[in-house]
Amino acid sequence: MKVLLTGCTGTIGSALVPRLLRDPAAEIVLLMRARDDADLQHRFRSMLSYWSIAEGDECAARLWPLRGDVSATRLGLDERTHDELGRELTHIVHSAASVKLNMSMEEAVDTAVMPTRHILQLGRLAQAAGTLVKMELVSTVGVWGRTPGLMPEQPLPDVASFHNTYEAAKSQAERLIWDEGRDLPVTVHRPSMVVGETGSGRVVHFQIFYHLCEFLSGARTYGVMPDLGQQRLDTIPVDWVAEVMYWSLNQPGAEGRILHLCSGPEQSILLTQLQDEVRRRWVLHGRRVPGLIRVPAAFLSRAVPVIGLVAGARARRALKALPPVLAYLSEDQAFSNQRTLALLADAGISLPSVASYLGVVLDFYLRTAERRAAS
Repeated sequence: MKVLLTGCTGTIGSALVPRLLRDPAAEIVLLMRARDDADLQHRFRSMLSYWSIAEGDECAARLWPLRGDVSATRLGLDERTHDELGRELTHIVHSAASVKLNMSMEEAVDTAVMPTRHILQLGRLAQAAGTLVKMELVSTVGVWGRTPGLMPEQPLPDVASFHNTYEAAKSQAERLIWDEGRDLPVTVHRPSMVVGETGSGRVVHFQIFYHLCEFLSGARTYGVMPDLGQQRLDTIPVDWVAEVMYWSLNQPGAEGRILHLCSGPEQSILLTQLQDEVRRRWVLHGRRVPGLIRVPAAFLSRAVPVIGLVAGARARRALKALPPVLAYLSEDQAFSNQRTLALLADAGISLPSVASYLGVVLDFYLRTAERRAAS
């Protein structure tokens, strides 16, 4: 097994590496962005530390950092290196992505659509060489955009409207997979909002979910909060996502499938329940939370600039990310996962409940913030 993994420094990719190393014969090529070779080695050593792998360890010897860029032609590699890689790979896992919600459409396409095209081209080289066994490509439930109703576990028709350019570009990338990669052994994974590990809460980066929790605490908006109604949020722990992807990597029969890596409509959490738990954990960790003042969401959007005038610089930076968050909170969406769960049940992989990980996820975030503040 020789695997190319993109996004090893990201949330999902970083959780995949320890699983890929379970096979003692596997070699994993880690495509990493870096300014130069010295920066590449620095970033690689940093990730080895995150994975608790010593530099001289046998596992480290099976990890091959390669300086490249998924957005660039031939993945930023010279032609010879690119073609040699294509002739040797048995598996390709593409998890690299930018989850910024305020990119221009051009930026979003460069970070989602073009990388997908370049990965498919590499897959074709491996397929032509007769070495390719499987490809795993990470998408998102966000390709459903603002479409009402239950999202099906199948390729989607054109979606009319999106919350942001990230969703729109990922939707284009998915269409590209089925238009240009239909003959490749691909499984597409659509995770929902990915959070930390089930048992520890550990995660390499704090992304959208954690910004949302800061907002729900009320601290950033002095307690001013929209009515959350009966809307739900679909979250999923990163270790479960990585476990499913590792299982799929070794299942040629999973090719052509779309797997919804999410809690689904029955197990996703009410935003009001999430807010209660967030505020409870904030208090347990010694953070002050203001009383809540419920207002219409439209009023809060207009009030953000005013709040920014009296808030500190850090709060002002956080408030700039609030409009995309309010867009998510304005709609109640659900994502079907029955086919995926039935498939995984046969493999003995069960879906964790939100209650089994939410507390430790929030505690890990707060403890990390406390350590950073103290350093």
